[in-house]
Amino acid sequence: MSTKILGIDIGSSKICAIIAEKTDDDIKILGAGIAKSQGLKKGIITNIELASKSIKNALNDAKRVAGTQYEKVVVSISGAYTKSIDSSGVVNIPNRNIGVREINRAMQMADHNANIPNEYEKLHILPYNFKVDDQEFIEDPLGMSGARLEVQTHIISAQKSSLSNLEKAVKSAGVEIDNVVLGGYASSIAVLNDDEKELGVAVIDVGGATCNLVVHTNSAVRYNDFLGVGSLNITNDLSTALHTPLGAAENIKINYGSLHGNSSDLIELPVIGDDGSTHEVSLDIVSNVIYVRVEETLMILAKSLEDSGYKDQLGAGVVLTGGMTKLEGIRELASAIFDNMPIRVAKPKEMDGLFETLRDPGYSTAIGLVLYGAGHFTPYEIDSNKKLRYKNEAIAPSKNVQDVLNGEDTDTLTNDNSGIESARDKLANIANIDEKEQKDGFMSRVWNRITQLF
Repeated sequence: MSTKILGIDIGSSKICAIIAEKTDDDIKILGAGIAKSQGLKKGIITNIELASKSIKNALNDAKRVAGTQYEKVVVSISGAYTKSIDSSGVVNIPNRNIGVREINRAMQMADHNANIPNEYEKLHILPYNFKVDDQEFIEDPLGMSGARLEVQTHIISAQKSSLSNLEKAVKSAGVEIDNVVLGGYASSIAVLNDDEKELGVAVIDVGGATCNLVVHTNSAVRYNDFLGVGSLNITNDLSTALHTPLGAAENIKINYGSLHGNSSDLIELPVIGDDGSTHEVSLDIVSNVIYVRVEETLMILAKSLEDSGYKDQLGAGVVLTGGMTKLEGIRELASAIFDNMPIRVAKPKEMDGLFETLRDPGYSTAIGLVLYGAGHFTPYEIDSNKKLRYKNEAIAPSKNVQDVLNGEDTDTLTNDNSGIESARDKLANIANIDEKEQKDGFMSRVWNRITQLF
């Protein structure tokens, strides 16, 4: 039996849709589509119509490449408007035999006991400790005997208005959502191995306009945080400091992005607001502008990790993923800022059919979504539908499959070469993002750094 899973990563810089097939013992990527994000800012939908159009463009390309329809839909949500708390639940076991039903009862009790604000909706209820009678730190209580089962959980919730806007945008693109997954959680599924989760690790996904932090200890999610800064801020800084258009600044970041300011080579740049005029800029200045922004971002994240209380429990250190990790020298800088903790820059896990483009760290969340849909999550979890998910469960097509199939656009499933080539071209060419954001205090520090060079 196989199930086709659609994962849609809704980011601030790009929308990525991936269709994968889950069989009994394998996952294979069938198709992917990428579109420039519109109607989103810092991970939040600001224009439903534009966001829906971007989602539909990415989805249509994915369906053209895959040549098939999806049966289960998993969508990411930014950590921008999420809250997290811990909660516990206790239940009696009259027959003294602990099965999936009893584990579900205990987790539902933890859900019931959680003090969540009315304007928030639970996304993930993730257990991190089971206790059977007086025995603590039970890794998996399934099949054990006991009269009392207790569970401690980490609960991630999202603002109802954000969830509603996300669902409206996706539905307008012709898609019914089965699961909503926190973007940082999906990224951790795509890049972590079992040893790292057991030893303790912090995953930081540094994306286009946001950073998501998720901490695992003893193979369980214990903490998550969000920062509304990303690689697009570097583009804005370069544009402002070098007086060049955003498109040129983005190209500089992609082609010359480095944290090693040791080159006196000059590059020629267009002048903003003056058609045809150019000026020369040293690559040393470019590196210093990038360095200041990345250093500030990592320092804020290091402070968040320190405040979490789990820094001393991270035997595997910090794993960095996301588009910003492609900057040369980021691993060395992160190691210094995170007090010489082990630092690994991670790409998504290898799997059958993975396109070369999708091996980029910027696609960790999208890959994590299809893995989540295929059952690669924590051993137990109550998902966004308030349903218990557990390891080795049967992955079945969603209840929305027939509705989607009845209303599908057959044009998107044509296998003509021009359609496939067009979609593949888009995989290799992601549009630049035009966004303007300037902070006087920050740019003052950039300017001071530049003037020190002269």
